[in-house]
Amino acid sequence: MRLRRIRKRLRRREQQVRTKFFGKFSTKFFEAEISTAFENFAFARVLNCMWMKTPGSVDLSVQIGALRLANPVLAASGTFGYGIEFSHLVDLNRLGGIVVKGLSLEPLEGAPAPRIVETAGGMINAIGLQNIGARAFVRDKMPELRKFSTAIVANVFGHTIRDYAEVIRILDDAEGIAAYELNISCPNTDAGGAYFGTDPGLTAQVVSAARQVTKRPLWAKLSPNVTDIKVISRAAESAGADALTVANTYPAMSVDFRTGRSRLGRASGGLSGPGIKPLTMRLVYEASGAVERPILALGGIETGEDVMEYLAVGATAVQVGTAHFADPRASCEIVDELEKLCKSTNLLNINEIRGKFRSESTCPTGRDVL
Repeated sequence: MRLRRIRKRLRRREQQVRTKFFGKFSTKFFEAEISTAFENFAFARVLNCMWMKTPGSVDLSVQIGALRLANPVLAASGTFGYGIEFSHLVDLNRLGGIVVKGLSLEPLEGAPAPRIVETAGGMINAIGLQNIGARAFVRDKMPELRKFSTAIVANVFGHTIRDYAEVIRILDDAEGIAAYELNISCPNTDAGGAYFGTDPGLTAQVVSAARQVTKRPLWAKLSPNVTDIKVISRAAESAGADALTVANTYPAMSVDFRTGRSRLGRASGGLSGPGIKPLTMRLVYEASGAVERPILALGGIETGEDVMEYLAVGATAVQVGTAHFADPRASCEIVDELEKLCKSTNLLNINEIRGKFRSESTCPTGRDVL
């Protein structure tokens, strides 16, 4: 009955449109064509609107290279443990993926306390990449993680190119790992302490070395501490990276003038949280315009709208980090928000928002000049 009433209203509207635009000059044949086209188009729109009201009708899935994720929200490395620690608080299957704590060849104790200090725009951390090591992760953590359907991404780091390759060789024997994320914001001890992620040559070398030892997807996690993110992005892409994570934390300090000492156990750490979002958004925009590979945005994400903004400037997915310190359920709540946002804006597929932002700059490159 409802559909019949809708059809009647559409026919009346069709007659009004025909009379207004064509009057007595319309032929019977042309009128019939107009009638069919109008009804099919309008009726399809009505059905789409009705379908949009159906719970769970929004397609949140995204494609990161060969890897398909149920939604674009992943828990970022270093803020969600190894994932299983949160299983009693969060429905891990609700997440698009989990990027586990960074894994090294051997266990690391990390930095001395205090390791975290709050700032006006977020927090500074100096964890020191504490982890149980790649072998213990495969033995003790992966059996539990395999019980969940969400994608498990292993974050890998090292201080030499050989370290990266060896860690991946160990992890490659384990079932259930969907991809590797290379943390290249580490100093290369074989190159006098130069950071992998700030030199395009070193970036290419470490990505290439990893590419040679695995067929699994490789994501390069880039440093924001660079002059031109486009150059580093292209270097990682050309060396075999399947996706880019943009970006790691920003070098920062917090000092107590009364004691003359750092508020951290080290002189400096990494700044994260909502304060870095505008900075990282520009990096994501620049990187997405420089490469064909998918971009995973990371920086200051706390709400569904934050996610949509990153997608609008070119990201395919996002990673939620610091928000988990305030609420371990942050990622799942953001997924729920995304569904509601898509429905409220009549998006059937979240990928429709990707790249929606268009620069108004008159610069030939389409990028603003500072």
